Amino acid sequence: MNIKLVGFAVGVLMASTSAFAQSSTVTGAAGGAATGAIVGGPVGAAVGGIVGGVAGSVIDPPPPKVVTYVQQAPAPTERVVVKERVVVGQPLPETVVVTPIPDDPNYAYAIINDQRVIVEPSSRKVIQVIQ
Repeated sequence: MNIKLVGFAVGVLMASTSAFAQSSTVTGAAGGAATGAIVGGPVGAAVGGIVGGVAGSVIDPPPPKVVTYVQQAPAPTERVVVKERVVVGQPLPETVVVTPIPDDPNYAYAIINDQRVIVEPSSRKVIQVIQ
């Protein structure tokens, strides 16, 4: 019976990860634990905390003004090509130069393999690939 209850709790929590994705990791973990505790008791709280923490670590998209800036920024004269695949959530190679967004120091961008990408400057993690 407990296995079915845990399975049900996991299913409920997985179905609601889009709601948790709008929170931070801490809020996601706490919300997941609370929801899991209601549905499945102590075991549900543990499972919910893990699911909520993972869902809460989703990167928030940059504001529209940052996306517009990157879309309209002039491309460099020299084309930057890397072998690694550009993946949201993963850092850019150290060889890639990132350019800060003048009006928003929380973001920077690069143009790699003819793709414009928005990154978090300190970690160099890709936040969004602009199509």
